[in-house]
Amino acid sequence: MKRELIIIGDRVLIKPDDQKEITGSGLYLPQGAYEKEKVHSGKIIKVGPGIPVAEPRDAQDEPWKELENTQPHYVPLQARINDRAIFLKNSAIEIEYEDTKYVIVPQSAILALIRYEVPPDELV
Repeated sequence: MKRELIIIGDRVLIKPDDQKEITGSGLYLPQGAYEKEKVHSGKIIKVGPGIPVAEPRDAQDEPWKELENTQPHYVPLQARINDRAIFLKNSAIEIEYEDTKYVIVPQSAILALIRYEVPPDELV
């Protein structure tokens, strides 16, 4: 049976970066020090469809008229798959899916995105 994790609305699935055990200056951090940080970062794995919006105004004026397109309308998110996100930890929900730890974050909790022209795996 195939399973798929579907992200809803304006949320983003992020694989957080590995915890830092040593600072840039060479100091070792005690266990759990990184978890107390307010800002974390990670790679975006999946994004939701966006923020739902109402039908166009003219369709609401004549409720008896059959709507041709009954698909929901969304304002797309700025975040994209493979972007690096810097986000507020307080807004993140931690989950474990198929033995991997992820966080689900609303787009409003993302402070900045780093987007590569070439995927980071192909950078030399």
